[in-house]
Amino acid sequence: MQKNINILNKKAKFEYEILDRYTAGIQLTGTEIKSIRQSKASIAESFCEFNERHELFVINMYIEEYIHAYHFNHKPKNARRLLLNRKELNKLEKEVKNVGLTIIPMRLFINENGWAKLDIALCKGKKLHDKRNTIKDRDNKRNLSRIKKDFNN
Repeated sequence: MQKNINILNKKAKFEYEILDRYTAGIQLTGTEIKSIRQSKASIAESFCEFNERHELFVINMYIEEYIHAYHFNHKPKNARRLLLNRKELNKLEKEVKNVGLTIIPMRLFINENGWAKLDIALCKGKKLHDKRNTIKDRDNKRNLSRIKKDFNN
């Protein structure tokens, strides 16, 4: 059996306030899925965007070229279509246009059936003071866990 593929966007929780999450399928070519199965992908700088036909695409997602393919290889930073229900797409598009929210990929994984899936989140950008509060809360949590560990020993 293959190893568990789980590619994360670690900066997203720090940069954005997560409001809602969805799991979407991705339309990929053969060499793209082979590269993802080798964990040669990154979603660190990617975001999602609607086109004029009301389809959702992930932009700036990097999937390394498959080394065993020659002239049938894919482009590493190509826009890839996300597969969601029409209801979910309409809701997301309304939120993005009216409220000004952003759709950010959080996690790229392969499910138990072997399909590549992308966890996306409807997010609102954090201000500088919110980021400072996040850092302060993280430090306080770390210090508290150290004190608990010392107290138990």
